Amino acid sequence: MTEQPKAGGRSIWTRPERSARGPVPEHSRAEIASAGIALADVSGLGAVTMRSAAAAIGTAPASLYRYVATRDELVELMADQVYGEFSYAERGSGQPVADLLGLAHQALAIYHRHPWLLDVPVTGNLPGPNAVAFIEQVLAALAGTDLPGPAKLETIGLFNGAVRLFAQMEINQQRAGQDTAQWQGSLIGYLLQIAAAGQHPHLAAALAGLAAGGDPGEQEPMFDRAMTRILTGLLPPVRPADEAVSETPGLMRD
Repeated sequence: MTEQPKAGGRSIWTRPERSARGPVPEHSRAEIASAGIALADVSGLGAVTMRSAAAAIGTAPASLYRYVATRDELVELMADQVYGEFSYAERGSGQPVADLLGLAHQALAIYHRHPWLLDVPVTGNLPGPNAVAFIEQVLAALAGTDLPGPAKLETIGLFNGAVRLFAQMEINQQRAGQDTAQWQGSLIGYLLQIAAAGQHPHLAAALAGLAAGGDPGEQEPMFDRAMTRILTGLLPPVRPADEAVSETPGLMRD
């Protein structure tokens, strides 16, 4: 979600929402973004055009260009407004894995509410204000680790990529009418049949380990297990609290 600006043009985030001169705008970026989100939630990102968004807010397509220069900018507004659905009300626990797992659950829920987000490119644009607030929150969760700054920023990209992959898998399964737990059960059954032939000893050993762990349906959800493993592997041990406090912004202190 850390993105780069497009070559050869100014980002919508570097332009003021309204000009210092001229009439007061009849509409706002937030209103336009909300209209686009409503269209995409119902009919997918392809339903969002300058014409359809203009019609949704009751203006002519030509008038919409007073607010956004291109459809791509409209989609940028939509994606950033969705970032505003994250809640940061709960105070950080001081445990990076736990705090990031909480954000991961929020992100997964946002993808399910707005599956068209999977069709929005993750590179090529500058992050908007809500995306920057998310980056700040992830960095706050990482403040107690010994990762240098550049590695923390890389971790944000890896974290977001992992959540996006899970969302893609779950949403694709839902669109195909599949239940994730049932699909996992079918996959295991299929692989057990293959392993029984004796030609794949490593697969058989892995499946034996799964069987020893009990019923997958009774274990911690796969998303939690996998994200915990990913985050634990990405992050170094947490520093003692008295060392982490010196790096944590004042608003996170007592």
